[in-house]
Amino acid sequence: MAECVRTTLNPSHFLLHSTKTPTQNPFFSSISSFEAKPNARKYPKISLSVMSSQNQSQGQTQVPSLDALLNSGAKEEVFASIKASLYNCLSETNLQLTVPGLKSKTRGKVRDIYDSGDYLVLVTTDRQSAFDRILASIPFKGQVLNETSLWWFNRTRHMIPSAVLSVPDKNVTIAKKCSVFPVEFVVRGFVTGSTETSLWTVYKNGVRNYCGNVLPNGLVKNQKLTANILTPTTKAEDHDVPVTPDEIIERGLMTQDEFDEAREKALSLFEYGQRVALERGLILVDTKYEFGKSSDGSILLIDEVHTPDSSRYWISNSYEERFQNGLEPENIDKEFLRLWFRENCNPYEDKVLPDAPEELVCELAWRYIFLYETITKSRFEMQPMGEPIHDRISRNVSSALSSLQ
Repeated sequence: MAECVRTTLNPSHFLLHSTKTPTQNPFFSSISSFEAKPNARKYPKISLSVMSSQNQSQGQTQVPSLDALLNSGAKEEVFASIKASLYNCLSETNLQLTVPGLKSKTRGKVRDIYDSGDYLVLVTTDRQSAFDRILASIPFKGQVLNETSLWWFNRTRHMIPSAVLSVPDKNVTIAKKCSVFPVEFVVRGFVTGSTETSLWTVYKNGVRNYCGNVLPNGLVKNQKLTANILTPTTKAEDHDVPVTPDEIIERGLMTQDEFDEAREKALSLFEYGQRVALERGLILVDTKYEFGKSSDGSILLIDEVHTPDSSRYWISNSYEERFQNGLEPENIDKEFLRLWFRENCNPYEDKVLPDAPEELVCELAWRYIFLYETITKSRFEMQPMGEPIHDRISRNVSSALSSLQ
């Protein structure tokens, strides 16, 4: 059986040190379908929705106010399932011990990546990271991230190829390898954020030229930019470092042609994501993309796309009024958890962080599910408790790798 560890609500809060080499990370080359296809014994699926049946039946895409969502009856039903899973999160995996053909494991912030020779097995866990640390484990988060990314991969094939080969489990993607560019393409449409590299943080500290973007005086927090901007980062030992396009080329992280193509793709993907989000009553505020290069030289979109982890979302119908009144936007992402840690500790320097409150963990799980349903217009099917997740993942990954031989 797969040795996957389902741990407590708040795992150890340690600084993240990736074991990946910064210039030659293998990653994923062409997507077929975003839908998981477990090869297996059947367990009853639990289909719950954060949206009311009335809204679903009427096909509404306008998102109600956050207060209305917080007090909806549908939320109570989902919350009950979330609370029942608080101590059954997927926080760690060790598939290399049990699945034949897996050669090594790389532990990322959220994903555990296994090398199987020709392919990579990416397991999306429930780990919650921010400030380059693990803050908590969030029920169903890994499933939401994996399925949301695959939905977007499938719908952006007309813009850029991906590398997904198969989805044998709701938490797992199998992909071909490619050489990963050691640059994250962060695209922003608003002046906001609370981390050290966020646009609002650097702007309020007086920076007016950020990652090659000249910023005018007089901007205020949460203001929409006149045009979307790219603010790339690269990896230091344990944190992201802002970098200019010129520095990317000078350091040999990418060639000029590679950077120009990836930059164009990132901005186009962001504009497309903003349009889709707005049709669903949301604002895609900012996000990050990662790219790799396949053996034939083509640029591939990898990692994740427009997920609650990689992206910031606000509710659109209340944004303008709240902005004019100096209020924070209604957000459907992990920003409120980041803010809680900033208010209760120094998440960058404290060796030990406080446990995330249970109610905040449940709230974040609900918001992840809400975003999945709002974006995909699909009901979220929670994995049942009948079969241990380690057995399920091991069985499904083994079967999928065997079929690829």
